[in-house]
Amino acid sequence: MTADEWSVLEEVIEYETPWYDGGYDLLEQPDGTEKRYYWADLPPSVVVVARVDGRVLADESNADAAVRDGDAEDSAATTDDHLLFVEQYRPPVHETHLELPAGIVEDGESYTEAATRELEEETGFCPSSTVLLQEYAVATGVLRHDRGIVYADGLVPGERELDSNEFLEVTTVPVAEALDRARERPANDATLTALLLAAEDGMLDLG
Repeated sequence: MTADEWSVLEEVIEYETPWYDGGYDLLEQPDGTEKRYYWADLPPSVVVVARVDGRVLADESNADAAVRDGDAEDSAATTDDHLLFVEQYRPPVHETHLELPAGIVEDGESYTEAATRELEEETGFCPSSTVLLQEYAVATGVLRHDRGIVYADGLVPGERELDSNEFLEVTTVPVAEALDRARERPANDATLTALLLAAEDGMLDLG
């Protein structure tokens, strides 16, 4: 089916929130019948696969929240590269998830710019290099929402600055263990997708 076989008869916004708008489109379907299709419209988001040199983590005098709040002893004891994760409670699903750093792309930002800002705000580390691995539409049956996956490395200590609704514990996971940790319940789609894309593009060896 192509888009020109569907006709939008009406678009209705039923409610607005600080996070997203919700509503429906009344469409004429290819067989001539009419049906409402409901949606939520969210701004774009970015997920960051952030690789940090183990030698940076081992220097506790330079490392920021990722070492202090996370696996400090394990990180300091090895020079293997790690990935930065954040652990946070997700009120909509009433679960605590281990996730890659992520956030909303602000107006005028590129995905890589948003990744740099979000990474420093959430973890206290700044990347010297970022690359957009993939942009894709999320849950197209119900959402109007795009997501970008960004790989970041060359991390150096920066300044952590959490939003008023962010209560995060930052931790580090060895690269080879990252996928296994991400698959532990409760798992989430953004983290799993980002790790697999980074591995497929040759950025990570997940073991």
